[in-house]
Amino acid sequence: MITITDLHKSFGAVNAVNGLSLTVRPGECFGLLGPNGAGKTTTISIATGLLKADSGSVTIGDAAAGEGDPCDAAVRILIGVAPQSIALYDQLTAEENLRFFGSVYGMSGKPLTAAVSDVLKMVQLSDRRGDRVGGFSGGMKRRLNLAAALLHGPRVVFMDEPTSGVDPQSRVAIFGIVESLKRNGTTIVYSTHYMEEAERMCDRVAIVDHGKLLALDTVRGLTAKHGGASVVMVHRRGADQPERIETRDPVQSLAAAVNAGGVDTASIHAPNLESVFLSLTGRTIRD
Repeated sequence: MITITDLHKSFGAVNAVNGLSLTVRPGECFGLLGPNGAGKTTTISIATGLLKADSGSVTIGDAAAGEGDPCDAAVRILIGVAPQSIALYDQLTAEENLRFFGSVYGMSGKPLTAAVSDVLKMVQLSDRRGDRVGGFSGGMKRRLNLAAALLHGPRVVFMDEPTSGVDPQSRVAIFGIVESLKRNGTTIVYSTHYMEEAERMCDRVAIVDHGKLLALDTVRGLTAKHGGASVVMVHRRGADQPERIETRDPVQSLAAAVNAGGVDTASIHAPNLESVFLSLTGRTIRD
């Protein structure tokens, strides 16, 4: 559904995207992970036609959508975008915001009215449709931001940090929306800093840094290749500090520790997406 080929974009001396190539399959939820400044938002901006690449290409859709250039009007109708920065008008009501964005996509009349009602119900804001957005909480704005992206029924949805700054209830609601879209065959590009979200939501995950692709696979595949060893923590009676055992066979290592005697408590910590991410991108804080 999406093909990115040798993409480059620089801002002065900064190479925001540096030879990035990847493909997103139809109907999958594709995770895009990376530290601050890794090039995720720049890549999404190019893919959605908001920025022009210095070189390389992005194609979306098939031959029926022209060349697949995201700047092509025939392709843009296929795309929904929920940006990291809330793109709403505070002085307008929820319904007025959605009617405006629907008109941008050429929607009007009864189809627009029906679509507005449908997405407000989807994001659980039907009872606030007549309220001005300026009075909404962060979670409500984030959900309405997503509703605007889904209003015209896009085949591809880009979500850039869709749960940033939201309350737990809104976060769970957004997860439900993503899962519903997946069931309906919508292709989703999901950029996030939250590893547990990517583990839960994404079929495959790309980890990028400094504008380059470091790894791309399922979460299980990434963990197997880059997650490192499991860690068994053994607390022995009378010891001040727990014993830390790195092992590729945590069950055997735990059994050996227990058989040696003196174990009070023990725990196994298996590698996960966070350990993969830190292994590939490092532990240095990015600002």
